[in-house]
Amino acid sequence: MSGISLSAASLYNRVQRVIPAIEWPAFCQDIDAILRLKRERNAVILAHNYQTPEIFHCVADIVGDSLALARKAMEVEADVIVLAGVHFMAETAKLLNPSKTVLIPDMGAGCSLADSITPEDIRLLRQRYPGVPVVTYVNTSAAVKAESDICCTSGNAKAVVESLGVPRVLMLPDEYLAQNIATQTDVEIIAWKGHCEVHERFTPEDIREMRAAHPGVTVLAHPECPPDVVAEADFAGSTAAMSDYVGANKPSRVVLVTECSMSDNVAVEHPDVEFVRPCNLCPHMKRITLGNIREALELDKHAVTINPAIAARARLAVERMLSV
Repeated sequence: MSGISLSAASLYNRVQRVIPAIEWPAFCQDIDAILRLKRERNAVILAHNYQTPEIFHCVADIVGDSLALARKAMEVEADVIVLAGVHFMAETAKLLNPSKTVLIPDMGAGCSLADSITPEDIRLLRQRYPGVPVVTYVNTSAAVKAESDICCTSGNAKAVVESLGVPRVLMLPDEYLAQNIATQTDVEIIAWKGHCEVHERFTPEDIREMRAAHPGVTVLAHPECPPDVVAEADFAGSTAAMSDYVGANKPSRVVLVTECSMSDNVAVEHPDVEFVRPCNLCPHMKRITLGNIREALELDKHAVTINPAIAARARLAVERMLSV
């Protein structure tokens, strides 16, 4: 570890269980530069739970699932927000902080769910189901949020649906999340056909094979997984709920049925828990790197802008969610 700056060396203590020592020197220069740039620019980094450990634990100021990031974005006093996540998250941060500079390190960091539905789709659905409220997952564009009545996340979807006090809702665009929430409420849920390209690939057979290979393993699944996968799991919840479950229950051996980096990030906090790590990679989340976070801060790449007319309506849908 010789030649590594003190700041980087001290940060390595946080992640030494999940990042081999031989890999650490490759990160140090960018980490030191990012820490310096944050101070110089009065900037903060918001990082989703799916970011890699060197981002999540070493340069991020605020971490969490999409609901936590949305809530905490409202409390940020910095001049610049860098969103280490995907584009819809950066848009949400901009909606809640319109006067601040919000940067997304890679404009190509998209989302299969966000791509699965358009504003025109929602307008057609409203014609087909007049008077039925539209509950839209935050994994959507600002333009789609603007056509919606209220947003939700995987962590608060049930509460949002039931807060409306109506017999049925349109819940878009994640079909599996909608189906999983439908089992928990008496509200009729009309779903769209969007899927997360990470979670839709898990199968019940995957879980049964993990249980056979790792006797006694506790299986935690994300509600974007198909319902038959959720049925095979011991617990289903948002990334924040999965992390909380590990902290509260301390299973001796656990598998998180979600994106790859989640296990690494939770493992850092729970050295006494064994993490089984078969997972699926999100190619969009992995477009965010230390290198392009540094470049974003150095060159203001890439500033998020939203049409003011769209922003006003989309902000209302997000704010309604946050008030639930």
